[in-house]
Amino acid sequence: MTELERSEIKERIEKALLETSKNIEQLKELTKPISPENAIGRVSRMDAINNKSVNEAALRSSQKKHGLLQEAINRVNHEDFGLCILCKNSIPHQRILLVPQANRCVNCASR
Repeated sequence: MTELERSEIKERIEKALLETSKNIEQLKELTKPISPENAIGRVSRMDAINNKSVNEAALRSSQKKHGLLQEAINRVNHEDFGLCILCKNSIPHQRILLVPQANRCVNCASR
């Protein structure tokens, strides 16, 4: 992997980290407890509780992605960055640009 490719990937990871952090903050706001004294009606309250559950799942997913991105930014300058952690084959540059937290090649990720 060339230095230019590493630089491009590092930039992409930093951008993804920023976007994911913003997303996490928004989801934290949406997952705050729903106060029972809010007079929003029974059906509306049930809908709000359902939406809260969906947002909690999205929050967990975003937090996991953020952790993987942190790992990726920490190892972007290591010599083994861009190699699949399972088969040690090179991960295509375009895959890393699309999924900056990718640490497996397409074949190993699909298993």
